[in-house]
Amino acid sequence: MKGKDGAGTHEFGSAPTTIMEPPQVVLPDEQLFSRRALRLRELMVMVPAMDEFLDFMGRLVQAQQQMLSGREPAWRPAADAFEPALAHGMPPLGFQALRRDIDWQADLSGILDALELHVGQRQRKLLDALRKSSAAELEAIADDLFEQRPGSEATRGLMPLVAAALQVAWVRLTQALPSAPQRPSAEARLLCPCCGAPPVASVVHNEPYRSGVRYLHCALCATEWHLERVRCSACERGGKLLYLGLEEDGKPFLPVQAEACGECASYLKIVLRQLQGRADPVADDLASLPLDLMLAEEGRYARSGYNPLLILDA
Repeated sequence: MKGKDGAGTHEFGSAPTTIMEPPQVVLPDEQLFSRRALRLRELMVMVPAMDEFLDFMGRLVQAQQQMLSGREPAWRPAADAFEPALAHGMPPLGFQALRRDIDWQADLSGILDALELHVGQRQRKLLDALRKSSAAELEAIADDLFEQRPGSEATRGLMPLVAAALQVAWVRLTQALPSAPQRPSAEARLLCPCCGAPPVASVVHNEPYRSGVRYLHCALCATEWHLERVRCSACERGGKLLYLGLEEDGKPFLPVQAEACGECASYLKIVLRQLQGRADPVADDLASLPLDLMLAEEGRYARSGYNPLLILDA
């Protein structure tokens, strides 16, 4: 693992020079999960030591795409339901306000059906346990996910499947928004402007209209919002940033580094699409788990990003 001072010219920490006014908030599109599943299949080859895990996650994400594309939810908000929140700069899809109205458990059931013929015996036990769970038990798992708790030993393995259903439900809601919300206010700029959830990671894009610009990527609804580079995503200071990553033959092993802050002793992964164009903040976060394990062993920095598809012990 190697790092460089964020004050230098390291490509993970330098500011964009060609985009003066990038879009402040970008909503996910209808093919989000399809692209993520493709990336996970690529990562299976790139990280053979994790191929079984990444294969399962790829199948899970493909099942998410099937639910997003093919299922009509029982409840949709009224066409004008978002206007007050958008007008006042509040998250229009706040998860605390909407979670009891959304039939995400139907998305979970559909995901389990889609996975049924494509999992091994070990994963099948998880599917069976979820099918036997009551609605109240599933809601309790969702509570742990929303509150970023690791759950119990009995539920920890079930949580990523529940999280997958919640993600589908909230990504579907973003498609009903009449427009993207404004950039969060200074008091809440580190939380998603759509649903209020934390970021899973940040991503530096390579599309012409926002090339070199860094966005935080929501762990729940996949909305992205602009945060200047060389700025900590936890405390917003930038004087003591260090970029740490895994290398192979002197080159980055994956297009992922940990943006570690010496001020608040936290880190958030940053994904650089200029290195690999299909890099994905969720998929590449999963594949770079060895980086998290290495940082946890060193004990200098605590992870600030939250990936509900990867539940780690407390």
